[in-house]
Formats: sequence, structure tokens, C-alpha cells
Amino acid sequence: MMYDICTIGHITLDKVVTTKSVKHMPGGTSFYFSKAIQQFDINYVLVTALAQSEMKVVDGLRNDGIRIHTLPSEHSVYFENIYSENQDYREQNVLQKAAPFGVSVMPAVDAKIYHLGPLLSDDISVDLIRFLSLKGLVSLDVQGLLRSVVNKKVIYHDWADKKEALPYVSILKANEHEMEVVTGWSDVQQGARYLADLGVQEVIITLGSRGSLIFRDGIFHEIPAYKPSAIIDATGCGDTYMAGYLSKKIQGGDIQESGEYGAAMATLKIGSSGPFSGNAATVDKVLKHGIAEKYNVLQVGL
Repeated sequence: MMYDICTIGHITLDKVVTTKSVKHMPGGTSFYFSKAIQQFDINYVLVTALAQSEMKVVDGLRNDGIRIHTLPSEHSVYFENIYSENQDYREQNVLQKAAPFGVSVMPAVDAKIYHLGPLLSDDISVDLIRFLSLKGLVSLDVQGLLRSVVNKKVIYHDWADKKEALPYVSILKANEHEMEVVTGWSDVQQGARYLADLGVQEVIITLGSRGSLIFRDGIFHEIPAYKPSAIIDATGCGDTYMAGYLSKKIQGGDIQESGEYGAAMATLKIGSSGPFSGNAATVDKVLKHGIAEKYNVLQVGL
């Protein structure tokens, strides 16, 4: 079977601390992306790795109709996300790590797009990125490859293997901070050009309340941010954005249309705790009636 999109990444145990609540929930790119894309007519599969004790999360996703390949791991990833009043920023701790993904453990899955959601720097090897690029387009959320864990604290650093790996990445997503870490540029356009020069075909830089910028074939596409109805929880907004972007892209949408669709989904996501719970109708409503306004919250940067 040929899938439209295959996501590869760990499902995590998340403790989300905000000024209003403390909640325990599953998380990670693979979880938030899968929950968002399940609402749409996309032939989709998830490849994940987690401990047997967390298989109930997989069972729940399967009950939602999501196809999943699970790989064994002694532990599941356990993140603690602590947000202040300004949800543009968070403190992260990692209490457990899971087994990494590699070519030797990958199931035989064929897809048009492989969306990689590493959470830590050793989750996904260059060999796996190269291997997947021979089978389909590789989409990468670079965030996790810039994270190491020191005394349970998440430390951001440059991606040592970027020059070797990026020629095999078709689509790369980063927020402003991640872009600066991996490129050395604080200027968004310079950072995007740097990544393109290393081989990335399509560079997506999310800018929080200022929307996002997508660079392809020497052209910058400005994507607006829409005003949310409430500010509840920014966790998973970037994953939701990418679910919208790639689902619209696989359906034939152009860059502007796909970016706006992802931004609208992220705006809906920030208004509630947990994963995206809207549908095509609610997204279309934001696109039709939403206004691209400045809004001092992180909508698509995580």
C-alpha cells in the first residue's frame, strides 16, 4: 500500500504546566500530528516506539481509525513542559528517553511524504533520512535534533549532522529560535536561504504571532497568523500546523494555500488543551472570517 503521509516519531508522556492548570497527557509530534490529520481524507500511517505500559495510547489512536506500526522500547519519552503567562516560551525537562529510529528497525512502509518528528538529537539517524529520501519526500521538524538532555534539562545546540543530512530533506520546518540555532542567522530570510543552500527544497519558518514564512525556488511566501478565540495551550501547535500544511499539499494545494490552512488549524488548536479537535468546516470558517492580526501568543512556533 502507498500511503499519502507516514509520520515517524515517539509518542511521549507529557506533563503540561500552565498558570491555570497541571495536566498529564500523551504528546509528541507523532501524537499531535496524528490527531490533527485524522479529521481529513488522507491515507495516513504512524510509526512510533514506546514502552508496553503506554500501549493504551496506541490503542486509543487505533480506535480513532489511525494505522500504526509500533516498535519496542524499554521506556517511553517523558517530557515536562512548563509555560509562563507568555506562552511563546516554555521550560522543558526530560525524565525518560525511548529507543531511537533506524533503518534496521523500520517497517516496510511506502509513502509519498515521510514526516519526521524527532524529539531529541539522537532519535533519527542520517542514514534513516537518506534511506527514506529514496522512497519519498522527507519532511522534517528540526526541533528535536537541536535538543540534548543534561541533568534532565533540555539544552539547545546546533545540529552536528546538518550538512550531511539536509540534501535529503525536501521540506524543513523550524521556528525562529530553532532557525537561529541551526543557521547562525537571526534574520529570517537569511536563515531560510542558508537552509536552502544546504539542499532543502522548501523551508518553513514559523514566527508565532507574525505568522510564518515559506521559502521555495527563490521566492518567499508570507503566511498570516489568525486571531484565536482563546489562549489555552500552545503545545502541539507546530505539529498541527504541519498536519494542515502537508494534508493540503498532498491534495494539490499550492504553498500559500497550504500554509494558510496550517495556520488556521494552529489557531484553532491554541484555543484548547490537548490535540486539535476541529474539522474541515471549522478550518474553513477561520480561513473565511479570520483576520491576519498581530496577537501576542505563540500560534505555530512550537
